[in-house]
Amino acid sequence: MPPGKPGEFWRGRRVFITGTTGFKGSWLALVLRELGARVEGYALPPDSADSLFTQADVNTACPTTLADIRDLDQLTAAVRAFAPQTLFHLAAQPLVRRSYAQPLETFSTNVQGTCNLLEAARGSAGLESVIAVTTDKCYRNREWDWGYRETDELGGDDPYSASKAAAELAVGAWRASYYRAAGIGLATARAGNVVGGGDWAEDRLIPDIVRAYREQRELVVRYPEATRPWQHVLDCVHGYLLLAEHLHAHPEGAARAWNFGPPPEGEASVRRLIGLMSTALPVQVAMAEGVQQHEAARLVLDSTLAHKRLGWRTALGLQQTLEWTAEWYAGYLRGETAHDLTLAQIHRYLTLCGRAAT
Repeated sequence: MPPGKPGEFWRGRRVFITGTTGFKGSWLALVLRELGARVEGYALPPDSADSLFTQADVNTACPTTLADIRDLDQLTAAVRAFAPQTLFHLAAQPLVRRSYAQPLETFSTNVQGTCNLLEAARGSAGLESVIAVTTDKCYRNREWDWGYRETDELGGDDPYSASKAAAELAVGAWRASYYRAAGIGLATARAGNVVGGGDWAEDRLIPDIVRAYREQRELVVRYPEATRPWQHVLDCVHGYLLLAEHLHAHPEGAARAWNFGPPPEGEASVRRLIGLMSTALPVQVAMAEGVQQHEAARLVLDSTLAHKRLGWRTALGLQQTLEWTAEWYAGYLRGETAHDLTLAQIHRYLTLCGRAAT
């Protein structure tokens, strides 16, 4: 489906987002508001003073209930009071290393929280489509040289990956048992390593680079040769928008899993990415000491399905992705507001994709 103008689909549409206090949820909320949607959110309180949700004043654009998705009663009340037409589920425990320390919280949030959301949503009047955002790590990683397709085996050797694979299974069960009969499109979206301004999560490479630069200390790296597919958060968000539009038009055929990953030239090792960022944010690198927990050496998605059926491709190459990311953080560290930096990049991106308001 080709990109539409804002007024053709999103203007006035009621959209509910879980996880709006997170990095990706904040960007999604602001993009939808710029496209004219009426947006409300549900999420835990922000976990840092630098949070994009706080610094970019996302709550003004997307009034958000601060609560836990494991609270079924409160979640149900929030969803049904708003009565969304489209729902994006992003709330999650998203960190691999934290999942090792907190496996029960990871599973209860990512699996039970997803089940709660699916139950709350299926009884909501006027609901047309639901997109549950998972991850490329839901695949059983074979360290293949080729990309994983949506039909490949799910699995995970760490609590985070296993919990997201389990969430995918839960979505499939609710789709087959309830959503298909109700005529509601229910899909999952699997993306790889997403970067961009405003991410302050622990144990993520770009935020770690920014913190090391700001604090003038060494950047500690665990796996410098690990290769990842890197894409800008706005490319990922654009994929979610196109999927939602396609679900609206084809609730049966589009109700499935979808990959959103960059092309092969978007892959880079941790070492190379640090080097590409060094012009704007130079840091000294040190190797982590001791035994490190397992992380995949290579994990790549095959996004052919999204290319062919949704017309989605990344608009920003690796160099542009890192330039936009470094530009955002450099501006923020100079004292520019997160709100202005974020909206400026959203407007540039919407123009690039032909979605800017006319």
